Amino acid sequence: MGAIRTPRAQWIEAGLRALAAGGPEAVRVEVLAQALGVSKGGFYGYFRNRAALLEEMLDAWERGVTEDVIERIERDGGDARARLGRLFAVVGAAESAVTAAGVELAVRDWARRDEGVAHRLRRADNRRMDYLRALYGAFCPDEDDVEARCLITFSLRIGDHLIAADNGPRPRAEVLAAVRKRLLARPAPAPSGDAFGDAAARP
Repeated sequence: MGAIRTPRAQWIEAGLRALAAGGPEAVRVEVLAQALGVSKGGFYGYFRNRAALLEEMLDAWERGVTEDVIERIERDGGDARARLGRLFAVVGAAESAVTAAGVELAVRDWARRDEGVAHRLRRADNRRMDYLRALYGAFCPDEDDVEARCLITFSLRIGDHLIAADNGPRPRAEVLAAVRKRLLARPAPAPSGDAFGDAAARP
């Protein structure tokens, strides 16, 4: 009976953990093999070289933060506000090796030095923003309101864990819940008529 091979996905996840810890320079075949407790020979059964692993890591990250999340949210249906509520819950839950905040930051830092990674990052960010626009646009008629909500939502996703400031007497979770409540609120109906015109028309 032959030895059991380490699954391809485990190499990719180990690579992403190394990326989060030390950037792309930390993704080394020998180091990953040691972390997995296997010989590096198994690596070449899946990947031509280290560059091929890096490409598959980026594939896994991009898919994990876009289509995998969208499919999960869409699976249970509901109106746009219900789906946004699920999206907030999903991105705030325990993260996998693929979607961990450390990987997100490492990819963004890597993109500053590599145009190919920067292209992937823009594509992933645009896909996420387009999905948010579709959800907010379903109940917010004002395009400026939609864009503002999208940017706030995305900024919280990327930057919340980087903010060290206190939130006064309130715990961060309570403040985030208040922000989400406001983001999910339906816009107030526009006033009918012009207030100044109506006043001028009255005797």
